[in-house]
Amino acid sequence: MGIKTVPLRSIEERVENMYEAVCIMSGQAKLVLDDRILQASIKDAEEEEDYGVFDEVKEVSPEDYVEMKKTTSVAVEQFIEGSVKWRKKEKIS
Repeated sequence: MGIKTVPLRSIEERVENMYEAVCIMSGQAKLVLDDRILQASIKDAEEEEDYGVFDEVKEVSPEDYVEMKKTTSVAVEQFIEGSVKWRKKEKIS
């Protein structure tokens, strides 16, 4: 995976300020990570025959390691593409 630059102008077009964009992308990265953890848990539960044993830690060998894109990179790409939906909270006066 190579390093790509982030076009800041395309980020500024979607939000009023950069802090708001960072908060949105951070939240999206957390959602992507949660989804990955959930998918891995479901996969492990389907493969696991002996239910109820949680004290054993499954070790991952280097041959089984699958390199995935970083969650922050995925979140930034989704934000720039416009596939991230967000809403602003009402201001309390």
